[in-house]
Amino acid sequence: MPATDQKFYSDLKVNTIPLGELFVKDELFYNVPADWHIIITDIKGSTLAVSSGQHENVNFVATGSIVSVLNIAFKNSITVPFFFGGDGATFIVPGVIVDAVMQALVLYKDNTLKNFDFELRTGIVPVKRVYDEGYKLCISKYCTSGNFTIPIVLGNGLSYAEKIIKGKEGESFDYMAQEGELDLTGMQCRWDKIPPPENTDEVVSLLVVARDESKQAAVFRKVIGYIDEIYGNPEKRQPISVPKLKLKSTFDRLEREMKVKLGKIKVMELFKDWVIMLYSYIWFNTKKGKHYLNRLVEMSDTLVIDGKINTVISGTSAQRKKLQDILVQLENEGELYFGFHVSRESVMSCYVRDLEDGHIHFVDGAEGGYTKAAGFIKRKLAG
Repeated sequence: MPATDQKFYSDLKVNTIPLGELFVKDELFYNVPADWHIIITDIKGSTLAVSSGQHENVNFVATGSIVSVLNIAFKNSITVPFFFGGDGATFIVPGVIVDAVMQALVLYKDNTLKNFDFELRTGIVPVKRVYDEGYKLCISKYCTSGNFTIPIVLGNGLSYAEKIIKGKEGESFDYMAQEGELDLTGMQCRWDKIPPPENTDEVVSLLVVARDESKQAAVFRKVIGYIDEIYGNPEKRQPISVPKLKLKSTFDRLEREMKVKLGKIKVMELFKDWVIMLYSYIWFNTKKGKHYLNRLVEMSDTLVIDGKINTVISGTSAQRKKLQDILVQLENEGELYFGFHVSRESVMSCYVRDLEDGHIHFVDGAEGGYTKAAGFIKRKLAG
């Protein structure tokens, strides 16, 4: 594969214009190379798991699938677009790392079943197939105000791939677990549930799907415009704030992290992690520690655009009712479908490769916000 193709996403220009403007600038979106692949992980029965109180485990397992893929990409000096979905994740990767990624995910799937009794569906669809079937997959790179770069995908290519993968239960994807250990270096889950910032009282997990794919960009621009108008800029609706962060240093939390990483509990490793956790209380009060916490807020993944809008925002019930009224109207006019879940806290799992800028924090509403919001849309599409 030509190096230029491997570096396709790395080499994309980062856009800093307002997000609403980006949606309607076709020239800033590029077709994903046909020799790349879409890989999707998804916890089967996640709705039931969430309703039985396992939402934090669901989020954590979804995060682990991202960490396993990003560590492989990092070792190969490749940047890949990825999308956190609460109960799973989506990746678009070049062919050069496909085998390594799929074999790691097969190992991770075994780990997840053994330790959490979750069945992690994992599937792969070539981008070429998406194009051959007449679907679109365009991508752009967007820099949020906190200097956090995220991929923006327009088109119905990822939703098509998801339907294929979820529709092939039990089918073999020709990847077998290889000998070796999973590399989940950097995966952490150290924070307690996070109340919304001061002057806000709720956390909203919102999903929006455009009814007509050809009008997707215009619909998304409209929705983001209304969110900005009602809630203010992304900093004002950010559900994570430093004063509300609280470490949760329980052995249960550390054991869960270790089970995901190693597939078993190692007593000495557990004790070492606990000592590091205790030291963290002191470190977060140092200059470097405070800088890390401020960057943590900026590097929180609260907006995912993967052919639909997925976002976690904080605000007041009055703001949410105002947005809800507008979305209901747009839904009645046939422009979109939406689903949301309201909670009093958000939950966060983390990938910390280094303490400077190599960290990402995956955010969802408590009680399985994204999963519950997706449930509303599924029922509307089924109806």
